[in-house]
Amino acid sequence: MIELYHGSNMVVKDIDLSKGRLGKDFGKGFYLSEDKHQAMRMSMLVTRREGTGEPTLNTFLFDETVLSSNDINIIRFDSYSAEWADFVLMNRNNKLDILAHNYDIVYGPIANDRIGLQIKRLEQGIQSSKEFLRNIRFVRPTFQYYFGTERSLQFIRSK
Repeated sequence: MIELYHGSNMVVKDIDLSKGRLGKDFGKGFYLSEDKHQAMRMSMLVTRREGTGEPTLNTFLFDETVLSSNDINIIRFDSYSAEWADFVLMNRNNKLDILAHNYDIVYGPIANDRIGLQIKRLEQGIQSSKEFLRNIRFVRPTFQYYFGTERSLQFIRSK
């Protein structure tokens, strides 16, 4: 079991996937980070955006062995790649309450502000996939875990 973190403006005990936001990197769902500091920054952002609550760092335990099993539908992006960028673009552009993919769990880099700018340039046709990869090659990724189905939630629990 590994510890993962979720930044919010409240304590999260019961995960409600319907509260996820549209247009996120991997779709509407529940996100956890390996990086405690990144999750805390997210808690401050969420608190500011919502205008209520207190920045709260929620800790969860995750059975990471599921990432190498066939028990659940998972996709992994171990680095920034053209495939990762296409996947993020697809999800960020999905404004429907229906997932754009059929994965229960997605693991991959976070599209932070620096990467977000490069994705926007890629989306607008200002740069090619090759230029995108060249422009981000020195960015050290922070990874996130996405849980998008009720089935996926059986592998995490609040600490």
